[in-house]
Amino acid sequence: MRKTKIAVLVSGGGTNLQALIDAQKSGIITSGEIKLVVSNKEDAYALNRAQNAGIKTAVVTRKQFETRQAFEDGILSVLKAEGIQMIVLAGFMCILGEKFVKTYANRIINVHPSLIPSFCGEGFYGLTVHEKALEYGVKVTGATVHLVNEIPDGGKILMQKAVEVLEGDTPEVLQKRVMEQAEWIILPLATEKLASEINKEN
Repeated sequence: MRKTKIAVLVSGGGTNLQALIDAQKSGIITSGEIKLVVSNKEDAYALNRAQNAGIKTAVVTRKQFETRQAFEDGILSVLKAEGIQMIVLAGFMCILGEKFVKTYANRIINVHPSLIPSFCGEGFYGLTVHEKALEYGVKVTGATVHLVNEIPDGGKILMQKAVEVLEGDTPEVLQKRVMEQAEWIILPLATEKLASEINKEN
């Protein structure tokens, strides 16, 4: 069976990438295969995770290019060279522009550590999301996997999973729970679902 060629874009430690690699090994992801991991940071630990799993890696940094558009075009040319059909943003700390998003329309997914439309949009990433959830006093938070469009966190929601906020939670403790109980579960499931849909189109 032909598999959808997937690229994962990363900036940091790559815990969500690891969840995808594990899901591929365990047979949760069968319709697609991670062919490439692209990082915008040379020292991202996610690159080690990819290499340990035998996945090809590429580093494309903003400082290599004069403009943001040239930087995004640089990433696109790497993706094209590998025949990538689908992109998963797993802790990728750059907001992608309209041209990039349109090139892979309805084929880019992102995981966000809250239940969109709460605590999302520009500036809401990493620990900030959990800090705001705790400040607001919500009793339930979670994670959302959504299609990426030109509006930050504005694309169609594919999957959500709720996670309880507990008394005495710190942003760090809550972040870990949301990852373990939501992100690492729904990101592989949504990846498989979209990969399977792309397979049917081809």
